Amino acid sequence: MVATTTDLTDFGCRERELAKELLQAWNEQGLPEEFYEDGIQIMFNTNSGNVFLTNSDYQVAMMNNGKLEMYYTCPNCGNEGFAEETLTQDGKCENCEEQII
Repeated sequence: MVATTTDLTDFGCRERELAKELLQAWNEQGLPEEFYEDGIQIMFNTNSGNVFLTNSDYQVAMMNNGKLEMYYTCPNCGNEGFAEETLTQDGKCENCEEQII
């Protein structure tokens, strides 16, 4: 089975609620500043249970303590998470020092 899907028939009640929260946050807060508005879709990772927004550049925005925020993945080491748990103050990966933003 594919790990990610945009097919809403694969979303359960929990995942549809998370999708609703994402759309509501987008309406009320807007998208994160660095998130490109091109080809935006709601996606569900069936392995992790995460529901998130993604775009044509494969950027990810997820809910973090009631706020829609960027979720980063280091292309070098695979470290992933929100800025405060993944990036140094100068936008590098905390694990391998690869420049992410």
